[in-house]
Amino acid sequence: MDVNQLKSVYFIGAGGIGMSALVRYFLSKGKKVGGYDRTPSELTEKLIEEGAQIHYKESVELIAPDFLDAESTLIIFTPAIPENHAELQYFRNHGFTIQKRAQVLGMLTRTGKGLCAAGTHGKTTTSSMAAHLLHQSHVGCDAFLGGISKNYGTNLLSDTSEYVVIEADEFDRSFHWLTPYATVITATDADHLDIYGTEEAYLESFNHYTSLIQPGGALIMRKGIKLQPRLQEGVTCYTYSREGGDFHAENVRIGGGEIFFDYVSPLGNIPDIRLGVPIAINIENGIAAMALAQLSGVTNEEIKSGMASFRGVDRRFDFKIKNEKVVYLSDYAHHPEEIKQSILSMRALYADKKLTGVFQPHLYTRTRDFYQEFADSLSLLDEVILTDIYPARELPIEGISSQLIYDSLRPNIEKTLC
Repeated sequence: MDVNQLKSVYFIGAGGIGMSALVRYFLSKGKKVGGYDRTPSELTEKLIEEGAQIHYKESVELIAPDFLDAESTLIIFTPAIPENHAELQYFRNHGFTIQKRAQVLGMLTRTGKGLCAAGTHGKTTTSSMAAHLLHQSHVGCDAFLGGISKNYGTNLLSDTSEYVVIEADEFDRSFHWLTPYATVITATDADHLDIYGTEEAYLESFNHYTSLIQPGGALIMRKGIKLQPRLQEGVTCYTYSREGGDFHAENVRIGGGEIFFDYVSPLGNIPDIRLGVPIAINIENGIAAMALAQLSGVTNEEIKSGMASFRGVDRRFDFKIKNEKVVYLSDYAHHPEEIKQSILSMRALYADKKLTGVFQPHLYTRTRDFYQEFADSLSLLDEVILTDIYPARELPIEGISSQLIYDSLRPNIEKTLC
């Protein structure tokens, strides 16, 4: 179906952070947009204010007439929606064009130059940084982000540009629909084993993803990760990390609540980069984002300015309170390695302070597969408060609870199970 011929688009799972960016995209193109989500949220209410017709009860009768013409309506759904969902079944049975969110994003990477960030962790911040660098430069970009940019208050950016920035999600192998012009791969630590089954299958998915990069494009992979790229002819492979690789940092200076470093790149070095969100983990995220920006023609002066003005992403190392007595932040980290890096970043900033973490495990399967690793990472804190597992799309698994993590924490740590 030609997107330009569409009159309306209907979303099943409209309130997801990734889906909502597409809701905003089609609204910006003048299409009638509606959909279903299970529960109201601040995000769905904003989408309604912006013109989307969203309801919260799974019911074919609640689908507005604007979305009942199979010839002019595109249906987009998220893999988190069960196959027996009543509305999804209705559209399947009545000949509608139905696509996953990733299929639509894949179309956009084929009509423009897709700049993608993939990896177990770091992809939301890296893609948001890259989008900010391009958006505030003479190059511009469209961007579909996995979080709400604090610079712009949205997860969609839109410019007149050939570049489109996308967070490439490995869940359900969604990123296999993409055709990147250039992509960063930040990490390949095993995750989503409820989908992949084994670490080997997870790694194979990333190996296949590298084969989708367009000839003439680039792979920018973190140095030392488990990855065996399968690049088409004409694709350039670069490495990056904080301390080595084609793109890296030198002369790192941390102090007084600020982080500065010199950016070293085969495309041109940039001295005295200042991080707008001064946490250690953003040195590496920033290196990857700057590499994407340089490959896209953003000037060194624009990159330096953009890195300093980047304000971060909601719920990604997001400082809510910051004063002399207490610092409180929210972080979406839900993989053991992400949690470890977040805690180490806080230790670097506040070496003489007590660190307390409140952690809600995400998914029963992830808790089952990584409870020992979660405990190891959380044991880097001085105090841990554990809450019940957030199930998201999953049903409970017998014997799997936050107690598994609690029992595996180091013996002398302060700990509470809520």
